[in-house]
Amino acid sequence: MQATSPTSSRPKLRVTVTRRLPEPIETRMKELFDVNLNEDDRKLSREELSAAMKECDVLVPTVTDHIDANMLAQAGERLKLIANYGAGVDHIDVMSARQRGVLVSNTPGVMTEDTADMTIALILAVTRRIPEGLAEMQAGRWKGWAPTAHLGGRVGGRRLGILGMGRIGQAVARRANVFGMQVHYHNRRRLRSEIEDDLQATYWESLDQMLARMDIVSVNAPHTPSTFHLLNARRLKLLKPTAVVVNTSRGEVIDENALTRMLRAGEIAGAGLDVFEHGHEINPRLRDQPNVVLLPHMGSATVEGRNEMGEKVIINVKTFADGHRPPDLVVPGML
Repeated sequence: MQATSPTSSRPKLRVTVTRRLPEPIETRMKELFDVNLNEDDRKLSREELSAAMKECDVLVPTVTDHIDANMLAQAGERLKLIANYGAGVDHIDVMSARQRGVLVSNTPGVMTEDTADMTIALILAVTRRIPEGLAEMQAGRWKGWAPTAHLGGRVGGRRLGILGMGRIGQAVARRANVFGMQVHYHNRRRLRSEIEDDLQATYWESLDQMLARMDIVSVNAPHTPSTFHLLNARRLKLLKPTAVVVNTSRGEVIDENALTRMLRAGEIAGAGLDVFEHGHEINPRLRDQPNVVLLPHMGSATVEGRNEMGEKVIINVKTFADGHRPPDLVVPGML
């Protein structure tokens, strides 16, 4: 008779996934766990999410699932791990979770290169007026080449100010160097001198002073209480009227109403936004601005990236199931 290992007799963890994930990830989850999938790929209501938390050992939410202290207080005793599908966890009350004995993990580092690519794509789209040209072609309005038509601006030589110099900010800096941009940055902590040298990046202790001198500002900072509306109306007014703002991080970092007013008034030259302050509810006055490029939160939307995010979720849940600390555990106060 074959000996049974201690782990093989354990019941499978009950895992609830709030949205559809890539097929290979869902298949592997079915093999490893007692998994409940969202076949309709419909965003769960607050009531549905609360009910799911009461019935599972592990919840796998996404950025659109907002989990607050009240929901955690009603979750009961079964829930032990929230294995977030994504790096940002500002939609989860991590402190309340830990106080109730619920661990939180995430998927850091996976979307770095993809998001940095999208940042550069937005910079080029805005400065070279790519969407305007695309719209003209699709509408059949193009009458042929002309010397003064569709004039944009050269990115080489421009000052790029990166707000938030973590993994993604540094990846943006490396790409900007290739395009010949001058890299500047503001960060909660200054980078080591050897990293600054490698990135050819100039540190600004004063965000206000940096903003006033940049041609392009790229927001790559997470959403925390200290970064909410970090680019508020006062700071946005420091920008040169020829400046461009790009955000591929979190919409809450920018006061969207103030940004909209200044774009419409010509006080800022343009913006490329992949994220918005109120999720998918975008300020309608942004939509008709020819100097604004809007994308539906596509920064990490690559097949490779989404699969790698799922693989990290599986590793975190499997490690927890084996009685160990998830490798990507989120520690309150370290965000």
